[in-house]
Amino acid sequence: METATTPSVRNVALVGHGGSGKTTLAEALLLRAGAVPRAGRVEDGSTVCDHEPEEVARGSSVSLGVADLDWTCSQGCPHRITLLDTPGSPDFAGAVDAALAVADLAVVVVSAVDGVQSGTEAVWRRCDEAGIPRLVVVSQEDRARADFHRVLDHVRDLAVRTGRDPSGVVPLELPLGEEQALHGVADVLSDRGLDYGSDGRHHDCDLPADVADEEHRLHGEVTEEIVAHDDDQLERYLSGEEPGAADLERTLAREVVAGEAVPVLVASAATGVGVDRLADLVCEIGPSPADRPAQLIVGGGPGDGRGAATGPGHGAVSELPADPDGETVLHVFRTVADPFVGQVSVFKVLSGTVRSGDRLVSPTTGAEERLHGLFRLRGREHLPVDVLPAGAIGAVAKLAGAPSGTLLASRAQPVRPAALPAREPVLATALVPVSQADDDKLSAALTRLAAEDPTLRVDRTPHQTVLRGLGDAHLAVAVDRLARVFGVHVTTEPVRIAYRETLAGPAEAEGRLKKQSGGHGQFAVVQLRLTPRPPGSGFAFVDSVVGGAVPRSYLPAVERGAAEALAAGGPLGHPVVDVQVEVHDGKAHAVDSSDMAFRTAAAAGVRAALASAGTVLLEPTLRVSVVVPPAAQGDVLGDLSGRRGRITATGTTDDGRVRVEAVVPEAELVRYALDLRSLTGGHGELTLAPGEYEVRPGHLTPA
Repeated sequence: METATTPSVRNVALVGHGGSGKTTLAEALLLRAGAVPRAGRVEDGSTVCDHEPEEVARGSSVSLGVADLDWTCSQGCPHRITLLDTPGSPDFAGAVDAALAVADLAVVVVSAVDGVQSGTEAVWRRCDEAGIPRLVVVSQEDRARADFHRVLDHVRDLAVRTGRDPSGVVPLELPLGEEQALHGVADVLSDRGLDYGSDGRHHDCDLPADVADEEHRLHGEVTEEIVAHDDDQLERYLSGEEPGAADLERTLAREVVAGEAVPVLVASAATGVGVDRLADLVCEIGPSPADRPAQLIVGGGPGDGRGAATGPGHGAVSELPADPDGETVLHVFRTVADPFVGQVSVFKVLSGTVRSGDRLVSPTTGAEERLHGLFRLRGREHLPVDVLPAGAIGAVAKLAGAPSGTLLASRAQPVRPAALPAREPVLATALVPVSQADDDKLSAALTRLAAEDPTLRVDRTPHQTVLRGLGDAHLAVAVDRLARVFGVHVTTEPVRIAYRETLAGPAEAEGRLKKQSGGHGQFAVVQLRLTPRPPGSGFAFVDSVVGGAVPRSYLPAVERGAAEALAAGGPLGHPVVDVQVEVHDGKAHAVDSSDMAFRTAAAAGVRAALASAGTVLLEPTLRVSVVVPPAAQGDVLGDLSGRRGRITATGTTDDGRVRVEAVVPEAELVRYALDLRSLTGGHGELTLAPGEYEVRPGHLTPA
């Protein structure tokens, strides 16, 4: 299929819990379509989608894999399917968001052995947020302890928990045999059996007696469920006319794109059973880009690259149809720094038709980009192409100013993609360059790394460079990529907690500098009065000098010296905040006084006052919001209380889960994201936001 048309394009995100078989299923689809000569194995690091060294080393997906294949469906129509293979680990959930931003169908892969797990529920809810139609594939049906019916019940329970009608979960297939005895599927729509050979191709067969009764019953139930959404078809059905499989598929396709139905299929990537039927049904009942106009935000702030507006107002949501003849707009949803070809930008054509050599501009910055040499992706393989129509996914190298989340269009205009809510980092580590050369390159490398992955955040404190992400594996992969792709080698260390001190009570002190060693001397005396200020009010300087004891020209130097002494740290070694410094008297010399002398004297006076009055240690807090199943509420409340947390609110979310809000010292939350996963079996959702500084209990303050 040389050139795809918009109606024939299918952009499919493979999502699900880690280990459910997404990458292996993608490999089976590529093999069955003839796109690869043999199937790779995750264990061997030979799959198309998991080709990054970090993925090969870990034996699991850590980034978004893109693979194109051409498929002619059972009705004889050619299609272009782009598979978006996503990681199952919550550490790399940003790749799921990137896939859902451009996919038109989510294939939720559920293991027939393990059933619905925390990762399944997480991506299901994310699909709801994104408004993405979905289809469920029960995978690994050939493995020991596989149980299709148990998984089907789990999926229906999941639909109930997320506010869906479980009758919309429509099983379109039943397994013929299970575990090692799996040899085919029963097609519920056509009411027939399909037996598979070793080449992954099927032929019609009689339904076994142990399946026939259930299949016929399901056929009737599914038929009634489908025709209930089409008045004409329902009228004919009630009059005794049995709809054919093609008619049922057309009606079901409308239900799928509307989000009213979730078909359930059976597949075994290892044996090939059901793989071709999955490809057929993706083409026949899955939506094309023409069925799902892109959602854009017009006006408002320019956005922050993660879907959140940063300027005044949030703009209005507008639909952009996937019209090949319309204005050209494309969405760069992934960027990758390739050590051989430079930056590769992967994009979806939202509207218009893109040709090699086109010049497009960023709607927000007005910067122009030229698209040199378009290509499609099949893992690491680049497939050159001259034209990409609306809805198609492609890639181009060396776009300098187009980080992930960028729109490019034929003219500048204030629009951006309507993205999912940004995922905020929940874990951090500090980076220490191995050498001076690494230190020199670190800042630029981190900027490029964050442009690739918007879920990474870089903060710079006076003493550390801090990298924040979604989990320990996320940060470890980022450090690996710094070394492999950018040649920057770092070690990691814990992030230092930004403690502060404040004055324990009022204090007075004299700051004096008198040096005379021949020639011009140094002389300054200041009388200072220090008093605590309300929390968060900061530093204040008050001039109460009368009679010119301290000339007014020296007062700025006194203020600067006092501020520097407070910032340098109190008796406990941390910056001192929320203090008023009042200068009420002093002495100056007509010849030996200077700005430096008064600056030094003021600093000495502040240090003396701090030593006299003593300080109180302040610790930063974080505002914690945790969403968990009701069964985990007690464990979470107890755990937060054990971390010196103060519960501020509890409530119930719209989908029946529990939200717990608390204020907790930052020192108690260093690895809380990982502990919460263990505590809730991966079902907890965590959001952290900066809080206020609070007094650290005396028994925890170092002497």
